Amino acid sequence: MTTADTPNTHDLEKELLGFLEGRTGTAWDADTDLFDAGGLSSLFAMQVVVHLEKTYAIAVRGADLRLDNFRTVRRMAELVDRLRVPAAGGRHG
Repeated sequence: MTTADTPNTHDLEKELLGFLEGRTGTAWDADTDLFDAGGLSSLFAMQVVVHLEKTYAIAVRGADLRLDNFRTVRRMAELVDRLRVPAAGGRHG
């Protein structure tokens, strides 16, 4: 993905909400606690991780695998945004 093709956080939220609605048959709000609402099980959460990694070319590893990063669509979008930013001193492209 180039910078021009990279969705902003709002667009990420819309895409993730569409993905979740397609998989669960339920419309969700970006701030809904998906675990408390019954929209996300631990197994489905792992499927969401795979979706995020493949769709946004990121790697979710280590401390990023915390449930809190997947509790809401907003937190997932923030995680994707954070993981897409190259580390300071890292290689670009």
